[in-house]
Amino acid sequence: MKNGTFQVAVTGMGTINPLAKDLTSFSKALEEMTIGVDRISAYDATPYSYQVAAEVRDFDAKLYMDRKRAKKYDRFIQFAVAATRFALEDAGLTTEGDWKQEAGVTISSGIGGLQTLLKAMQDFHEVGPEYISPFLIPMVIPDMASGAVSMEFGLKGPNFATVSACATSLHAIIVSAMMIKHGYAKMAVTGGSEALIHPLPIGAFGNMMALSRNNANPKEASNPFDRRRDGFVMGEGAGVLVLEEAEHARQRGARIYGYIAGFGMSGDAFDFSASDPKGEGATRAINQALEVSGVSPSQVDFINAHATATIIGDISEANSLRACFGDLLKNIPIQGTKSLIGHSLGASGANELIAGILETKNGFIHGMPSLTQRDEAFTDLNIPEKTFYRKSSIFLKNAFGFGGHNASVIFEAERD
Repeated sequence: MKNGTFQVAVTGMGTINPLAKDLTSFSKALEEMTIGVDRISAYDATPYSYQVAAEVRDFDAKLYMDRKRAKKYDRFIQFAVAATRFALEDAGLTTEGDWKQEAGVTISSGIGGLQTLLKAMQDFHEVGPEYISPFLIPMVIPDMASGAVSMEFGLKGPNFATVSACATSLHAIIVSAMMIKHGYAKMAVTGGSEALIHPLPIGAFGNMMALSRNNANPKEASNPFDRRRDGFVMGEGAGVLVLEEAEHARQRGARIYGYIAGFGMSGDAFDFSASDPKGEGATRAINQALEVSGVSPSQVDFINAHATATIIGDISEANSLRACFGDLLKNIPIQGTKSLIGHSLGASGANELIAGILETKNGFIHGMPSLTQRDEAFTDLNIPEKTFYRKSSIFLKNAFGFGGHNASVIFEAERD
């Protein structure tokens, strides 16, 4: 909170997602509930069972970085560099200076450069090991989004990545906030990036029964809390935020969106892929976030849920929210941004946090147009199907990942 014990400000944001490549367009698309899910165009998906995804289309990496470097980078690294450029510009950090010495980087990926690895394996079998790219390893490893961003922009503070599946980027944001709070950096460029629109990872998630098979109606395929839900829709993109020690931000005259007021983290210790239906681990993460922030459940204006549209996942999260908010929950709107942009795994937490921040800034809460047949298990929840307009200042963001990783963040907007 601004006057509390956890003074970490958000001063810049950048996004690459299936709806937009800039904040203004992203906010407009959220407000209008534009759905970025469609039939896959990256490859011919007709022979496969899973044929829909939320793709970033018309992305030209050369617009955001040197052509030669772009050629070396996997698509997830390209996304990260582009989103970081936007975030630094948004934060007013476009000049050289001492600030770069103290700027950390924690831009993470749940899986990394899998598409590059698969192409290298094909080359290996077809023409032999001598034709493997010398850049293969740095293009594949998940930490290289942080490494490339550090090099691209000359950022010399702490530099590493967190990897926790679909909680990856929210964990990165939490760890960056901790670094700033404890004096390891004055600011941090943090978030996540993912690029997995490829037959193998989509087939693998599909065989786990994690993906939607609604090929006939792509715009209805990503439908959290709906009784027809049958899995998530693969997305891609990057979300990057600039976090800054609040007084440092004020001294340089930065525009402050608001504050990472608190966070919580926990483990399910239940299953390597399935959520605990009771939501006990998520409950602990949410309660920790509330406690650290000093925010009471009655002060939360809305919840940006993890909401993947998996059968058990949505039930688990709903149970955790009931445990944390009780009867208050009927008055707190719950939204699932994956209904619009799909599930970009390691990038999802950051892009959905950005979505929530834009909503607090612009005075709306987006609806979920794919929620047309609400599951009876969620009739007690306040889930808007249409966008409505209301000033908000505090929201909860959840992200949960394979391995039982739970992360929750409380964001509080800057007061006018």
